[in-house]
Amino acid sequence: MPNRQLAGLIAEAGFSNAGLARRVDQLGIEHGLDLRYDKTSVTRWLRGQQPRGTTPALIAEVFTRRLGRRLSAQDLGLDACAPVYAGLEFAATPAEAVDIVTGLWRKDSGSHAELRKIAFTPAGLVVPSRDWLIGRADERVARGDPPADGAGRVPAQGRMPVPRQRRTDRTDRPQGARVCAGDIAALRSVGELFRALDHAYGGGHARQALVRYLEHEAEPMLRGTYSEATGRRLFAAAADLTRLAGWTSYDIAAHGLAQRYFVQALRLSQAAGDRAYGSYVLVTMSRQAVYLGHGREAVQLARVAQQGVGSSAPPVVQALLHAAEARGHGLLSEVRACTAALARAERALETARPGDETPHWARFFDEAQLADELAHCHRDLQQYRAASQHAERSLQLRAAGFARSRLFCRVVLATARLGLGELEQACTLGAEAALQASEMRSVRAHEYVRDFERRLEPYRDAAPVRGYRDRVAALG
Repeated sequence: MPNRQLAGLIAEAGFSNAGLARRVDQLGIEHGLDLRYDKTSVTRWLRGQQPRGTTPALIAEVFTRRLGRRLSAQDLGLDACAPVYAGLEFAATPAEAVDIVTGLWRKDSGSHAELRKIAFTPAGLVVPSRDWLIGRADERVARGDPPADGAGRVPAQGRMPVPRQRRTDRTDRPQGARVCAGDIAALRSVGELFRALDHAYGGGHARQALVRYLEHEAEPMLRGTYSEATGRRLFAAAADLTRLAGWTSYDIAAHGLAQRYFVQALRLSQAAGDRAYGSYVLVTMSRQAVYLGHGREAVQLARVAQQGVGSSAPPVVQALLHAAEARGHGLLSEVRACTAALARAERALETARPGDETPHWARFFDEAQLADELAHCHRDLQQYRAASQHAERSLQLRAAGFARSRLFCRVVLATARLGLGELEQACTLGAEAALQASEMRSVRAHEYVRDFERRLEPYRDAAPVRGYRDRVAALG
C-alpha cells in the first residue's frame, strides 16, 4: 500500500528521493551507522516497504530538523522501533517526558550494553536547546489531583487515572501512591551521596547503582499521585538525578548516552518550572561539547543558557554561564572572546555575597572553580604562564573531596610547566596525576593523562620523560 503520509511530508519538505536518502545516510554517520540508502530505497518506502532497525527514527529526525516540528516514525507512516535516536526528543508534555526518561532508565539499568556505545551527535543539540529556549512553561504537572480553583484545568480524558488496585513493580512503593515531601527529600539526599562518590572516585564507581535507583524509586514517584507544588519539586529532583546520571555516563565516555540524559534532564527542568536549573543542564552539555572538541556548539549552548535566564540569575550562576562560554572560545583559540567571557565571569563572582540565594547546584562554583576555568582557558590559548598561576591557585583552594577536579587541574599545571620549558617539574606533576587516575573509574581522568603524554612525545628521549614512563609503568 502506498505510504501517502511519507509522500506528503517529502513534498512539504521539498526533498527529492535522492536528497532524502542522502540526509538519512548523513544522520546515520553521526550515529556510527553505514546505511548507504539511495533514491531507489526511498521509492520502496513510498510503495509501502518498511525500513528496518533504527532507520524509521532517523527518517523522522531528518524531517523534524527540516520542518522544525517534532515528528515520529508513526507520523511518517512507518513502524516504530527502539531507535538509536531515542532519548534526544524534547517531549511535548510532562507525561511524555516521563515516558521517555523512564524508558531510558530501564534500558540503561539492564544489559543493554549498546546504549553505552551510541555516538554523540552535535546536530542533536539544536532542537532540544531551541525548544527549551522558546518553549512555554508547562501549565500543569499535577497527577491524580484536580486543579485548585479551576486553574490549569484540563479535559477529564487528558488526566492520568490513579489505579484503584494496589500494585507493586520492583519497589515497595505501590503504583499510584501519593508523593510526599519526605520522598523528594530522599531523592535530594541520594543525589548528594552519588555526587560525592562521583567527585571522589569517578563516574564509573556507582553509575549503575544510580540508574537502578532512578528506575526503582524515582519512576514510581513520577507515576504516582502529587499536587501541583509537589509535582514541580519532584520534577526538579528527578531532573537533578537525571543530569547526574548523564554526567557519570560522560565521565566513562558513554557520550551518546550522556547526551540523551542531558536532554531529558533539560525537559524535566522545564516541567519543574526551574529555568535556572535548565541553564545549568545546558552548561553541562556545553562542557561535554568542549571535551569532544565541538567548540562552536559549546559556545552556542552557553549563550542559549544565558539568554534563557537573562540578568535575573544569581551572580554565581551568571559566573558559571560566562565561564562555560569562555571554555568554548578557548578551544576555538578565540583570544578576545575568551578573555571577555572570563572577565564577565570574574566580575559576576566578585559581586556574589553570602546572603545571595545561590541554588544548591551552583555552590561548587567558587574561587577555586573559577581559577580552574581560567587555567584551562589559558592552557588552550597557549598562555602558559597565566595557566600555571591559575592552576596553582585552584589547587591551593580546592577541597580534597573534589579529587577528580584536582587531578584535571594538576594535569593542566603539568602541561603549562611543559609549555614553559620546565620539563622535570612537568613530569613530576604528570606522574602524580597518573597515580590518581589509576585509583579512579574515570575515562576522562585517564584521557587527561594520555593527552599530557602525547605532549611529552617530542621530549621522549629526555631523562625526566624516561623517569616519568618508568613511574607510570610501575602502576601496572
